[in-house]
Amino acid sequence: MTDAKMAPAKRGAAEQLPLAFEHGSATGRDDLLVSERMAAAVSIVDAWPNWPSPVVILAGPEGSGKSHLAQIFRDISGAADILPQPGEGASQVAAIGPVLFEDADRRGFDEVELFHVINAVRQHGTTLLITSRSFPPSWNVQLADLNSRLKAATVVEIGAPDEDLLGQLITKLFADRQLCIDDKIVGYIVSRMERSFLAAQMVVDRMDRLALARRVRITRSLAAEVLETLEAADGTD
Repeated sequence: MTDAKMAPAKRGAAEQLPLAFEHGSATGRDDLLVSERMAAAVSIVDAWPNWPSPVVILAGPEGSGKSHLAQIFRDISGAADILPQPGEGASQVAAIGPVLFEDADRRGFDEVELFHVINAVRQHGTTLLITSRSFPPSWNVQLADLNSRLKAATVVEIGAPDEDLLGQLITKLFADRQLCIDDKIVGYIVSRMERSFLAAQMVVDRMDRLALARRVRITRSLAAEVLETLEAADGTD
């Protein structure tokens, strides 16, 4: 943590924030924060390979924990990452063992290729986990056979976080940066921030970088400034 005795840097309109370095996020099963709204998604991943169907789709907003669950699925199943596009050999990989296709709605896919992947999974007794911010009906799939396969998949929603989970998440995000934050500051942030995982990540990143730039500790006043700045930025969109 930054030293509270260090003199704060002068503020100005052109205040420079440190570059955003990658902070290692703990992504093991024991590091997963589980709330009621994530329980179904966690349960389905933990239940592998005893799934109700060979294809499982996890749907939830950005930053909701899908990537963490996907990593847990990789760890327990040895799944290979695939991209259902021509020339990628996705269906051949799916015929050999468990596969993972992340961010289906964002990265996109070739409908025929995804159809072949699902067929390979079904025929060879393997499994496919798909993650997405949206549900399959919004993917605008035109291929009738693929629509039929997607309707047979098990779809699990990851809901928006409650205050308790957001508080745990903020504490964890700071811990990932080797920072310990006072519970009262966490409560202050949670009571005033947007209820989303992505917002929590943005708030923590901004507070950490601003504290480093000014060489000060993380305080309630710093939190208030960051929240006000982010709120103002949202209002200009």
